[in-house]
Amino acid sequence: MAGDKIIIEGGVPLKGTIIVSGAKNAVLPIIVATLLSSTPCRIIDSPQLADVQVICQVLEGLGAKASWMDHDLYVDASEISRYEASDEIVQKMRASVLVMGPLLARLGKARVSQPGGCAIGTRPIDLHLKGFEAMGVQISKEDGYVMAETKGLRGARIYLDFPSVGATENLMMAAALAKGTSIIENAAEEPEIVDLANFINSMGGRVRGAGTKIIKIEGVPVLTGCEHQVIPDRIEAGSYLMAAAITGGELVLENVIADHLKPVIAKLVEIGCDISESDSSLHIKAPQTLSSADIKTLPYPGFPTDMQAQYMALMTRSGGASVITETVFENRFMHAEELRRMGADIRINGRSAVVEGPSRLQGAMVKATDLRAGAALVIAALAAEGQTEISNTYYIDRGYDHLVAKLQAVGARITRV
Repeated sequence: MAGDKIIIEGGVPLKGTIIVSGAKNAVLPIIVATLLSSTPCRIIDSPQLADVQVICQVLEGLGAKASWMDHDLYVDASEISRYEASDEIVQKMRASVLVMGPLLARLGKARVSQPGGCAIGTRPIDLHLKGFEAMGVQISKEDGYVMAETKGLRGARIYLDFPSVGATENLMMAAALAKGTSIIENAAEEPEIVDLANFINSMGGRVRGAGTKIIKIEGVPVLTGCEHQVIPDRIEAGSYLMAAAITGGELVLENVIADHLKPVIAKLVEIGCDISESDSSLHIKAPQTLSSADIKTLPYPGFPTDMQAQYMALMTRSGGASVITETVFENRFMHAEELRRMGADIRINGRSAVVEGPSRLQGAMVKATDLRAGAALVIAALAAEGQTEISNTYYIDRGYDHLVAKLQAVGARITRV
């Protein structure tokens, strides 16, 4: 809840097993893609996150029905009638803009307000709109709203100036029901894109090449409901690996696809961690002292921008200086100030941060400024001396399923008040 705080008493090495939840960044576009289906869909093992609740509210506002049974989410969008997403909800979360593609495909029009979300930099939706225009959509903007209309989507060849995940997903969904074949060039290659393509194909779609720079979508006249299990959350898994590393702990993570975590695992090994993998699990054993190593965030398969804040927290305890370069979002060092309150030595110069370690981290009152910044503060607090109080926990709830319970189970002294 908005007024909640997370209290952490640091200094305990984490030991035990954590089961990683389904991926936030995969499940959101998949829930939106149920709008393409004329019959109900079942999403198995959907994480129960704040963002998932918000996207379900967006769909319900359009006339769809969403309900839970245990950990499975059932969505029935057969009766959608409204083409305008609720202003208030779209402001809460950027992913809401993804309804444009399916609404244009099903109803021929969509109206959404300019999106909100975490304040980590400018993320305009121009690439989405340019792609829609190529598919025969008329776009107009008025009073902070985007209105899109078409007499019928047609396949097109679309080149993305930047491999935007959101634009790739939005255009892929629109193309699934368009007339003819669409080709998206310089597409995002994230595993979450592959998961969305697999979901569309399970509904009867024809998407090929997801996970590469060129995605080919053959439009079909109708898509029908299916069952789909969401991939594990690579960012959640990476965050727990770093929590183990900073506390000198030893964890087994279950429900992991190690391939999705290659750049993160490579860095953890470089700074001294021992990591082994089996079928769907990872085992990490942290050294007593960590080395330092530089990172540069890049689109997949590079080091993920969504792991940058957590890595910065980890580097505060490493031996020596490390340089962290952020190339994806220009405003993604807001957590540095909060880490400094805990005793970290961090200097920022433009898009680079220099972290001098090891610092003696001290418990402090800090606040999460965005989702991954919140995770970074949790990681730092687990290694800090004394008690840390983290406010703005709703950011953390947006992307971490049962974080407090999972950390308590592996020995962390963490509570929520």
